Amino acid sequence: MARLDGKVALITGAGTGIGRATAKLFAREGARVVVAEINADAGEQTAQLIIQAGGEAIAIKTDVTEPDSIQAAIDKSVQHYGALHVLHNNAGGSTPHDNDVTQAPIEEFWRVIKLDLFGTFLGCRFGIPAIMKSGGGSVINMSSTVALMGIAGRDCYTAAKGGIASMTRSMAVEFAPKVRVNAIGPSVTVTDRVRKLVEGNSALEKMADSHLLGLIEPEDIANMALFFASDESSKITGQVYPVDSGIIIS
Repeated sequence: MARLDGKVALITGAGTGIGRATAKLFAREGARVVVAEINADAGEQTAQLIIQAGGEAIAIKTDVTEPDSIQAAIDKSVQHYGALHVLHNNAGGSTPHDNDVTQAPIEEFWRVIKLDLFGTFLGCRFGIPAIMKSGGGSVINMSSTVALMGIAGRDCYTAAKGGIASMTRSMAVEFAPKVRVNAIGPSVTVTDRVRKLVEGNSALEKMADSHLLGLIEPEDIANMALFFASDESSKITGQVYPVDSGIIIS
């Protein structure tokens, strides 16, 4: 029996990178997948990859920073598949504009707070009630190792990811036992966006070189998301699990 048989999973930002890898893995494990993606073409490409491989998926254009958009995506998911069991708040990301608190552009702070932190807040705001009505399930947020250790020059991103870690813990207390809420804390993960971000950034290059087990691939994060989505993690909630290739201890 596949690990996600009978489950409906919505993944934000699933048009590329970690989100696409997770969507494909969830589908292989039996989930009916909703690809919630602001780039409609990329979202549809992910859905078609799943369908061509024999899985079930639909793509819904979604802006996680807009309450009406994320609520509509969740409503459409429930209407289409009849339930929602797994919500993976994956959309987000840092940019080269981030810096220390004295140098970072104010607009970059609000960009990442709105996309990463507020986007996660909205996903949970509308997704958790749908999961509860479906009998319970799992919320998977995306924090980061920058929320668990000190790293220079990323103060905007750190603020957002630290907020997600704290919000994950409070929601885990609020919605147990029907809804488990956990977060993944990736370190540098080799996506096209991250490759461009690391190049020329001395702090991030140093961090990337410190990984004990090599750089992390999107599939490594997808595997942790699968664990949180499945019943194998039925007694785990409120945790921020690093997938960091040992960076935190090195």
